[in-house]
Amino acid sequence: MEWYVAYLVLGAFAGFLAGLFGVGGGLVLVPVLLLMFDAQHFAPEHIMHLALGTSMATIIFTSLASMRKHHQHGAVDWQVVRHISPGILLGTGIGALTASTIPAKGLGIFFALFVYFAATQMLIDKRPHAARQLPGVTGLSLFGSFTGWISSLVSIGGGTLIVPFLLWCNLPIRHAIGTSSAIGFPIAIGGSLGYILVGAQIEGLPDLHIGYVYLPALFWIAIATMLSAPLGARAAHRLNVELLRKLFAGLLIVLATKLLFKVLT
Repeated sequence: MEWYVAYLVLGAFAGFLAGLFGVGGGLVLVPVLLLMFDAQHFAPEHIMHLALGTSMATIIFTSLASMRKHHQHGAVDWQVVRHISPGILLGTGIGALTASTIPAKGLGIFFALFVYFAATQMLIDKRPHAARQLPGVTGLSLFGSFTGWISSLVSIGGGTLIVPFLLWCNLPIRHAIGTSSAIGFPIAIGGSLGYILVGAQIEGLPDLHIGYVYLPALFWIAIATMLSAPLGARAAHRLNVELLRKLFAGLLIVLATKLLFKVLT
């Protein structure tokens, strides 16, 4: 029962951040789930993939709740979402397949380095200048494929890559965040299916799993994120989030360092 409570608390925190910053929550979920799965004595060779797969599945619910709230504020460019989604689905499937071929240690190092990149991006907060207009369908599909691949590898909703890209393409910041939240849904669908399929025949996984998705964690985290993500999305339209963004970046650096130390030792 104490683990269910821990999953609820983690989901509430990750969901609020997802709505506030337009990220899928995986940057927080994955390192914390690793610690939780390790404490429950899951097989060490599988906990990284389980954390990635479970985190990706929770983003389905986080993105739905966050997307709905941003849509109510008129901050989602649905034409961008439609055009980028086919490339996203292709890229996430390839990303999950790629992750299944990488040993847990290598995957953990790659994830930690990506978190350092995301945290540095938040601390510097150097937004790209609006230097061009949105590309056509082909350009969005190619960018979507790359974004889906990276997002599936590190189990994120794509906001770290999508928001700067949309700002560069002349979308206002609130529309970039809202559209990124909506794009998180196809990322989560494609990535979750990928982790379910590649983990379907793996032995040594804990009970109550579907592939690399651990169902008890998914259930309780999803409940909490669906309640807290709209609160974060509402706050994004009312608060000056710059200080919160820097505090969040500091938390990410601490989590990534702890993860990297654990992987390397």
